Amino acid sequence: MNAVTPERVTLYYREGSSDKVYQAAIEPKGNQFVVNFAYGRRGSTLTTGTKTSSPVDYDTAKKIHTKLIGEKKARGYTEDMDGTPYQHSDKQASGILPQLLNPIEEAEIEALLRDDNYCAQEKFDGRHLLVRKQDESIEGINKKGFIVGLPETIAKEFSTMSGSLIPDGESVGDDYHTFDLLELNGENLRSLPYRTRFSLLADLLLLSDTGFKHIHLVETAFKTRQKTELWERLRSKNREGIVFKRLDTPYVPGKPNRGGPQLKFKFVATVSAIVVKINTQRSVEVSLFQGRSLVSCGNVTIPANHQVPPVGAIVDIRYLHAFKESGVLYQPVYLGPRDDVEVGECVVSQLKFKAD
Repeated sequence: MNAVTPERVTLYYREGSSDKVYQAAIEPKGNQFVVNFAYGRRGSTLTTGTKTSSPVDYDTAKKIHTKLIGEKKARGYTEDMDGTPYQHSDKQASGILPQLLNPIEEAEIEALLRDDNYCAQEKFDGRHLLVRKQDESIEGINKKGFIVGLPETIAKEFSTMSGSLIPDGESVGDDYHTFDLLELNGENLRSLPYRTRFSLLADLLLLSDTGFKHIHLVETAFKTRQKTELWERLRSKNREGIVFKRLDTPYVPGKPNRGGPQLKFKFVATVSAIVVKINTQRSVEVSLFQGRSLVSCGNVTIPANHQVPPVGAIVDIRYLHAFKESGVLYQPVYLGPRDDVEVGECVVSQLKFKAD
């Protein structure tokens, strides 16, 4: 085997509404090898991991890889050449944290649409992800500041760009929707107003010699008419939500306790909750913190195209509303695990309650 060429297998499982992708690869690391994997729903941002906590010789890696592929095929997976390969990164702190959004109520939307100090953008249903490109090195950074795997489609397109940069954006399947720029060729842009950072980002992408299929500049509306049209279009198409960003503010990591210069409104309700019990028939009970106490918000069925999460896992759930009396979610739909959400974020205050 060529010591510098990864050996990669992509498998998929499709039955009814299930459409899953699983990728396993033997990749060189120094003079030895590691076995890495990526999995999730087709078209979503995949979860990455490794089967080798430390590098091993090729024969050992091959045995691990062969066993892994055999187990997946025994469960109904078959080979498919259309999967998107994922780059693997060991989980480590990057030293960089993203700026995060605070939620708002619908009653606040009208004022933001009319305020020219704010622009509006679509809120995508993906994973918040920074990309750090330093010469030939390209890394993904999640909302916790950890280095994570990048879809190879995205990494390859960033590799065609010269110099160094750190854009901010949302990873959705094979695509990257970017909306901010933190650094460019060694210059720290965080202290500049958002309108300037966004303009530099737009120029950078528009002036690219190659053009991009998977890196997209987020559509941005600046005036009341354009913002209102964007708001109505996103809502009518049942998109994830809308974001408002104040144009004269710097990039500040994290988010204030309330308010702030970057705000979001979701058209659909989602919640990050903690699995506290595994029930029969592929169902789990989930809870949220109210003060220091865990309060149950009901059960959710785990679809066949997902693994049943263990107790203690943090998972995302879409729902219609929660009942004020009990806090139980109405019509919950399991979306998947979240490895970029802290336990302390799983609180009752996230919930959207049924109107009186």
